[in-house]
Amino acid sequence: MKTGAFIIPTGVGASIGGYAGDACVWARKISKKCRLIVNPNAVNAACFSGITDNMLYVEGYSLDEFFRGNLNLIPKTGNKIGVVFDKSISQRVLNVHINTINAVKTVYGIDVIGYEITKEEVGVEFYLDKSGASMGNVKNLSTLKDAAEKLIEKGAEAIAIVCSFPEEDSEDYANAIGADPVGGVEAIISHYISKELKIPCAHAPAFENIEISTEIVNPKASAEYITPTFLPCILLGLNQGAKILYSPHNTLSPKEREIGIISVNDIDFLITPYDSMGNIPVLEMNKLGKKIYAIKENQTVLNVTAEKISATCDIINTYEELLELL
Repeated sequence: MKTGAFIIPTGVGASIGGYAGDACVWARKISKKCRLIVNPNAVNAACFSGITDNMLYVEGYSLDEFFRGNLNLIPKTGNKIGVVFDKSISQRVLNVHINTINAVKTVYGIDVIGYEITKEEVGVEFYLDKSGASMGNVKNLSTLKDAAEKLIEKGAEAIAIVCSFPEEDSEDYANAIGADPVGGVEAIISHYISKELKIPCAHAPAFENIEISTEIVNPKASAEYITPTFLPCILLGLNQGAKILYSPHNTLSPKEREIGIISVNDIDFLITPYDSMGNIPVLEMNKLGKKIYAIKENQTVLNVTAEKISATCDIINTYEELLELL
């Protein structure tokens, strides 16, 4: 079976996959044709998830390290998950998230071993830069690491992170215009934990306003407007968070292949939006001479095409055409 990677960069306003699970349908269809590595943004959908049994859920920093050849992946299901909550989340909002954990455990049998509240407030800020891409700052990342380490000591194999976010004026996002304002700073949080602890992780924001909107929004954003918590999707994803194995080589022995270890050399193709090609997976796949599919119907605020970085790729008009090709 071939192995592909389906990546939707976070916070760049991808016209497909830049909102709330609106790339899930394509990820699911492609995963029927091959084993598929996905980043959280490609399948997260608030209270829903696009994850399937044939996917490996890999956070962005670890994904970059994988494509650089610095680590290998082992498919894994049934991870023991620990949840880190930001101290600044109010008790009423925390209670909603605890109920969410219990609901996901009950319905899906996912093994959430417990949660830790950070000793200090995390301090999240976010904004859109001049290009329209999502950016942000985090005042106290180390308090997240401290709480995550406690959960790892208790047996956690993957970490879900929930930080308090200031309320956002998201009229554009509700209408599927531009980038998700919180995506960039979410990446900062998850990249940090991945780098420091070398463990599968993902982040979901918590907002103090937990009232469900009664306004009709664009279908691409609607998954986030029918729930007060975005935690379910990352718990479902982390249940299949690929085990991270830092390794000095990416040429696998027969024994390593037998136990299912995957290196970057095992990737047959990468699927990416048409004009966000300046990222590490694209650059590394290009160096290796591997197949890259740039999907023209999926465009972002970045305007970084293959021509601008001298990359070789196959430009495919639509995901539907890609499915026929695969």
